[in-house]
Formats: sequence, structure tokens, C-alpha cells
Amino acid sequence: MSEYRKTYEGGLFFITLTVTGWIDVFTRKEYADILVESLEFCKKEKQLVIFAYVIMPSHIHLIVRRNEGLLSDWLRDFKSHTAKKIIKEIENGGFESRKEWLLHMFKYYAKFQAQNSKYMFWQKSNHPTDLFTEKCKK
Repeated sequence: MSEYRKTYEGGLFFITLTVTGWIDVFTRKEYADILVESLEFCKKEKQLVIFAYVIMPSHIHLIVRRNEGLLSDWLRDFKSHTAKKIIKEIENGGFESRKEWLLHMFKYYAKFQAQNSKYMFWQKSNHPTDLFTEKCKK
């Protein structure tokens, strides 16, 4: 089943977004801050209700609901926006000792995707789990 069909309007979901190759990006505060700022924006402007989140070195777990619109649409936009901002920060930030390696790895993972993009920051799957199913209630 596609990721798109796994979400529905108003549903409460546990979601995991993972950096390609499980690369430890969020060990740098600057990159984690981009996620936090983007989540705050989505709360105010995108009707996203965030019940909980935790940022790990290579991924983020969220429990979220979107009051209006499909969560899959929000995920697409959030992943695109944060990937672009983080890549730009890696390219221009000046503090990243792993700059060349990180950019090389994101280019490497982009080679295996159908989209014509230079870098691939996030893995495709979001692993959305509907928290209102019988399985989750047990």
C-alpha cells in the first residue's frame, strides 16, 4: 500500500522520518533547529497538531494529526522544505567538518531515485502508523 493511502484527514499517526543511509545529521544543533522551526511553522500555518516528537541523530519520531488536509501532503512539503534548508546550511554554514562527505552521500543516494534531484536527504518511507486501529489499542 502506498504511503499516500496509509493516512487520512483527521487521523492520529505515529511517523518516523529517516535521513538516507541513517546518517547522523541531527547531532548538530543547527540542523535540529531547522526541524523545530519548521514544526513550529506547521503548527501555526498548516493545521498540524503535534502531540509529541523526538529528534534522534538520524531520524525524527512524531505523533501528529492534521486538522485540515491530508497528512501525506504535509509530509511531502515538510520533507522537501527541511531537506532544502538543511542541505543549504551544510553547503553554506561554514561549521560543518563533514561537509564534503555529507554532500557526497546525499548525491550518492539520489542516484537511485527516479526523481531528477541532485541530493536525497530523507528516505522515501515515513512508516505512518494509525494510532486508532485495534492493533494499537491493545
